Amino acid sequence: MVRFNPKARLDTSRTRHGGGGGGFGGGGRGGGMRLPIPTGRGGIGGIGGVIVLILIFLVARWAGVDLGMGGGATGAAYSPARMGDAESGADRYAHCKTGADANDDQDCARVAIENSLTDFWEGQRVERWQPISALTTFSGSVSTACGSATSAVGPFYCPADLGIYLDTTFFDAVLEPELGAPDEPFVEFYVLAHEYGHHLSNLQGFMARVRTQQGPTSDATRLELQADCYAGLWAQHATTTEDASGEVLLLDLSDEDIQNALEAAAAVGDDHIQRKTQGQTNPETWNHGSSAQRMHWFRVGYAGGDVDSCNTFDASESEVLGRS
Repeated sequence: MVRFNPKARLDTSRTRHGGGGGGFGGGGRGGGMRLPIPTGRGGIGGIGGVIVLILIFLVARWAGVDLGMGGGATGAAYSPARMGDAESGADRYAHCKTGADANDDQDCARVAIENSLTDFWEGQRVERWQPISALTTFSGSVSTACGSATSAVGPFYCPADLGIYLDTTFFDAVLEPELGAPDEPFVEFYVLAHEYGHHLSNLQGFMARVRTQQGPTSDATRLELQADCYAGLWAQHATTTEDASGEVLLLDLSDEDIQNALEAAAAVGDDHIQRKTQGQTNPETWNHGSSAQRMHWFRVGYAGGDVDSCNTFDASESEVLGRS
């Protein structure tokens, strides 16, 4: 099981609990265009909310809104940091000070993983690098610069405000009992790494390349598989990530942790979800990839590659399917 370094210091500045406001270019709670995020089973279908992202692209194009995707997104129109502590729910994470706290408390472990992800990706010299604006946990519903979302959407990344949003009940209520993912802490860490992977895709311009939206080798699927690959890449190097003073954040990452991540990836494969919900599969409707694809691309990242190894957009169809 993953163990955090008790001596490591945690940075809670990007982690908060509660909803936020804003809209496309509105810069305020009531301004700008609001985009409803779809609810229901479709939002659960793959950690990453590609349906949300596709709608964002379409509405933004129709409205002429510049989300900054692929051109150094700044999220300037929306800043969760502008919210007061009482509104943002900052107190939920105020007690998270050290790696020892992360070993004892899942909330603090979440902070430690965000710190690890930020440190890792900062060291990869990604073009136009900047950390996520915030990791916001919520219960029930949340307001984002991409619109309002309910718990049914599942965890997602919003490119309009560069934030990750996570209903902490998702794992116990949906992912584990309904989809069969392991009931283990590293499942959530894989999810966070996947969502952070979407942030990297956004910064590098890959999100702006999404055109085809359905099928096992569609652009939408390639986007999700890239996030899985980035998650694996982080996992390979997680025990080398450090806090601001140079203390290692994670002491151990076991084979069991990696297996839990792979099982979670399989649980959110399009074919697995379709069998669970429809009794049959239809690859032409996939937009996240099959269980085998998602596991394959996590392994590609974990095998010790680099950022370029996760370029699913320039991979051949055979490579995307995991056949070469």
